[in-house]
Amino acid sequence: MKLLWALCLLSLSLPVSAQTLRLGFGTHKPPYVFEDEARGLEYDIVVAAAQRGGLQVQVQYAPMERLHLMLRRGELDAIATTNELSGVSAFYSDAYIHYQNVAVALSARQLDIQQISDLGRYSVSAFQRARFLLGQEFQRMAEANPHYREEPYQIARNRLLYSGRVDVVVCDMRILRYFNREVYTQVDVSQPLAIYPIFAVTDYKLGCNRQSDCAAFNQGLAAIRASGEYRAIERRYAMH
Repeated sequence: MKLLWALCLLSLSLPVSAQTLRLGFGTHKPPYVFEDEARGLEYDIVVAAAQRGGLQVQVQYAPMERLHLMLRRGELDAIATTNELSGVSAFYSDAYIHYQNVAVALSARQLDIQQISDLGRYSVSAFQRARFLLGQEFQRMAEANPHYREEPYQIARNRLLYSGRVDVVVCDMRILRYFNREVYTQVDVSQPLAIYPIFAVTDYKLGCNRQSDCAAFNQGLAAIRASGEYRAIERRYAMH
């Protein structure tokens, strides 16, 4: 009896190993993800919430099309920056961040863009899987527009825009402004821009292969919001 009691006490004292979460992020897109530095507004929120939910995170980076394929194949347990419109069968977490995407063109082009369907008249560059994530109207435009393209790397859209190689880019302005710092020696980033706010806010979530991972993440997300950690992360990147 004493031996049994001692074994029970020993089992209680042993650390419980956290569930490993193989988590995929898209490629470098400051200020949301600094790929080479394992940080960023989105990165910090997701990792903090996962860890608070008891998950041990192993991060991988890849273009978004590749991430969705890896999730379908079971090569990843979860991917960030997605939602139910992605076309991938998965369990989806609560929204942890939102992007405000806009259409952007050089002012000199004097484009007439009042709604999403107007983009069909122009050459357009967007991020990978934008054709799904930005809603059905955008998807219809993308599928009917022979001059629509999606770029795996965010920086490419800055070069395309300022060099005049496309009429319109679709992006979050925080990302565009950040990459201006990296392309200003290649293209003239001082050119005035016209910004067309034709998109609703896009809520992003984790897409998970296991429902239990989504539940753990949601619990952790609620915890970092309640504790003030979420707001502290936002303040770290406010100047970006």
